Amino acid sequence: MTHPTTAPEKVPPAWRVFRSDAGRLWATRVPPFPSSKWKFGVEPMVDADDLVSLARVMAEQESRAALAGEQ
Repeated sequence: MTHPTTAPEKVPPAWRVFRSDAGRLWATRVPPFPSSKWKFGVEPMVDADDLVSLARVMAEQESRAALAGEQ
């Protein structure tokens, strides 16, 4: 796996972005969300076709995690 040549400008600090050997963009959260939040649809690893979509998915996961914390 390799790092993308251009990282999204608004990558949340806890996320690490990389490109798979097949060219797909992925991001993993370090540290991952607690497993107690997974039942709310929170994922510690996400993927997308492009950097804009990946940034959107990461922001969505952060939002879901925040909402799950209120449950």
